[in-house]
Order: sequence, then structure tokens, then C-alpha cells
Amino acid sequence: MKHFLIYTNLHKDRDLAVTEHIREFLEQKGCTVSVITESQTSEEKVISKQADCMLVLGGDGTILRAARQMGELNIPILGVNMGTLGYLTEVEPDNIDSALTQLLAGEAQPEERMTLCAQIKSPQGQGKEQWALNDVVITRSGPLQINDFNIYVNGQFLKKYSADGIIISTPTGSTGYNLSAGGPIAKPGTRLMLITPICPHTFNQRSIILSSEDRIVVEIPEGRNGQQEVEVSFDGGSRTGLRTGDSIAITGCERNVVFLKLSKASFLEVLRRKMSENSRREQ
Repeated sequence: MKHFLIYTNLHKDRDLAVTEHIREFLEQKGCTVSVITESQTSEEKVISKQADCMLVLGGDGTILRAARQMGELNIPILGVNMGTLGYLTEVEPDNIDSALTQLLAGEAQPEERMTLCAQIKSPQGQGKEQWALNDVVITRSGPLQINDFNIYVNGQFLKKYSADGIIISTPTGSTGYNLSAGGPIAKPGTRLMLITPICPHTFNQRSIILSSEDRIVVEIPEGRNGQQEVEVSFDGGSRTGLRTGDSIAITGCERNVVFLKLSKASFLEVLRRKMSENSRREQ
């Protein structure tokens, strides 16, 4: 690897000390380095399409935003954890130099992560297709009330959820909002989709795991008090309003996001460590 792009969250690396350290380290090894910050506009971002790797400095949210903004370039991602748990990040700040040495020695292994494709349909027609690496989340909009959601899979009615919302997540997103809502954790490299209700109104509503080849449709029916208004977000980003009569179709995308893995630790080892760290923070 010779060409690098550093994507920095200025809230996490305020004085760019870590960013500049990485830049100097790589340039001393004869590499070319471009630096962009999350706060820059699209016009301000000078992006090298020749980059072999994008080093993302921040937390999981920063990685998701970087993946969405740079998705068309298909640059492999290596995350440097400047946040808290950092399920998506591979490198801790104390190990940056050794991680960069491994990277330059060609020791990184690519790991492909599936994404979701989603399209909103309303009586006025179909919206532009969106994609998500983590999840598609449909939540209530406006007053504090339970919403109803009809779920169809491959054209067949599955069930009706009464809940605060619905999460459709990838294995990558299974350790995000899905986990907070009581959903299961899935191995990142697998291809499947998880449907998890947010605060379901009954005791027997659980997560459902489906193939990435399935087609999930979430329909917004009339609610107890007539018309419902909800909103959908993609990876926690831009939000779009939905109302009774609208629906959103979700399936696995052909597009993959590539993460670089340096550690020899298994997914279960990493998961155990992250959960232990979280338990210590809660004490």
C-alpha cells in the first residue's frame, strides 16, 4: 500500500495530533497521504481516487458516515478508535504505529460487509434507492405513541408489530441500535438481515433473522387513531417522513463495504473484550 486517505472527526481529534502523527509516519515510509475532515463540505473534500486505504479516525458513527460519503470509491476502511466501544474500529490509539507497520507490510486481511438497499413507495410513486451499512430504522414521528407496522417477506404477510419502531439491520449493524433494542448479535461477515422491534407493545414479539436474498416490505397501515406518521433513517443519517399508505422495501445489496482486519483475534474474542469494557464503564 502506497496511497492513503485519512478521514478525521475533529470532535475526536480536535488538534489533529493523531492525524498528523499518522501522516508523518506514512510519508516517512514514502507513502502519499490526503487528509479530509468530516466537517468539510463535498466541494472542499479533495479525494484521491487512487487511495489504497481509508484510515478513519473517530467512533463507529464516524465510520458509518465515511463509508456513506466515500462509498462510490470502494476504498477499504481501517478504523482508529477515538470513541468509546468502537465495534467497527480495528486500531486503538496506543497501537497506531504497530498497526501502520503491519498495514505497510501487507498483513491486513480484507473483510467484506454486506449492505442494505431500500426504496420508499408511496401513492405518488417510488423514491430514490438508498443504501445502509448498519441499519434502516423506522421510528415514530411526533406524539409519544405506539405505531403499527405490517411486515411482508417475499410478498407474503409475516406479522404486524405494535412498537415504537422497527430496525432492519445487517450483521455489521447488529451491535448497534439492534443490540440496544434487545436484538441478537451476528458475525460481521455473514449475509443476513435482522428485524427487531423497538419497545414492542406485547411480550411475545421477538427479532426475526432472514436471508440477505429475501425482500422485506414494511407497510405503514392506519393506526388506532387513524393516520400514522413515522420517519425512516439510513445508518442514523438523513431522515424521510412516511405516513399511512407508504411502504419501504429492503433487501441485501450487491454493494459491499470492505474493512481491513489486522488482529488475529476472532470475532468472539473481540466481542468478549468489548462487552467487558462496556461492563467496566457501567460500574
